Amino acid sequence: MMTEPKNPTAPIAGLDRREFVQAAVGATVVASFSGSAPADARDAVPRRPLGKTGEQVSALGIGGYHIGQAASKEVAVRIVHEATDAGVNFLDNAWEYNGGRSEEWMGAAIQGRRDKVFLMTKVCTHGRGKDVAFKQLDESLKRLGTDHLDLWQVHEVIYENDPDLHFAKGGVIEALDEAKKAGKVRFVGFTGHKHPDIHLKMLAHNYPFDTVQMPLNCFDASYRSFERRVLPELVKRGIAPLGMKSMGGDAQPVLHGVVTAEEALRYAMSLSVAVTISGIDSIEILHQNLAVARGFTPMTPAAMDALRKQCALAAGDGHLELYKSTLKYDGDIGREQHGYPNQVNLPL
Repeated sequence: MMTEPKNPTAPIAGLDRREFVQAAVGATVVASFSGSAPADARDAVPRRPLGKTGEQVSALGIGGYHIGQAASKEVAVRIVHEATDAGVNFLDNAWEYNGGRSEEWMGAAIQGRRDKVFLMTKVCTHGRGKDVAFKQLDESLKRLGTDHLDLWQVHEVIYENDPDLHFAKGGVIEALDEAKKAGKVRFVGFTGHKHPDIHLKMLAHNYPFDTVQMPLNCFDASYRSFERRVLPELVKRGIAPLGMKSMGGDAQPVLHGVVTAEEALRYAMSLSVAVTISGIDSIEILHQNLAVARGFTPMTPAAMDALRKQCALAAGDGHLELYKSTLKYDGDIGREQHGYPNQVNLPL
């Protein structure tokens, strides 16, 4: 039986991909937002507790991958500036995003406002040891122009043997511990998008993770569900859940009419997450997301259940969540480290 969120006012929002602006209700949503957040506190982007850390983070987070996909560095900087001016403080990134460009552009954007943001990036050892992790950490700090991270997460835990590799002697988990002791990292976590079993295998080590990032949307309940299997475990342990891929990663479910954008967004926002991280590569998408995040009214449990049932038939085979059912979202560096060919080298 589905466990409804204990606090339905605690979740958050996010839109994924430029396609939503072009094909869904972009015009309507953008029209409802006309600039940065108003002075009225009732319209501010809400803050939520980050698990047991004592930190408060914005309901909407800025995804680092898409920052590096913006039209230019200037656009990327403007996105971050407008977002933080509107009250968004959670910034996501990863060492490998766009060959380092994502971190470099985000670093340029937060100069002079580092104290206004909760800065996260990810370590991309993909099974390699802590020496690689520390090298990446130093590179990330340099690119981001800071001496510490608020959150450092193990990136893309998606292979069956990843938990064993990460917790092995000399592995990346030791790097998390040592980075915290050195004051370079405040909090730690891990991410993944493939299968809830792998997340649960990581959690079975009973390591004191502060955060766990995973895909959460109205399709997830019908296929390899993180919401059903992982989210309740995180809530029970006081680990902060970080949501991503609220629109299925590329907004295809909206484009194909499986669900409306508003339904999908409200569902993601109504889950018990600390933040929903959204891919934003344009000012238009930023404005659209801010409009959703402000003045949010959560769905009732009955409405959420009805939407899950509405999506169940289409979502049941995983084609609405290609990051679970295909290798489309699997990074090439991780594939190489696990002995698989890069996607560009795969036969047609």
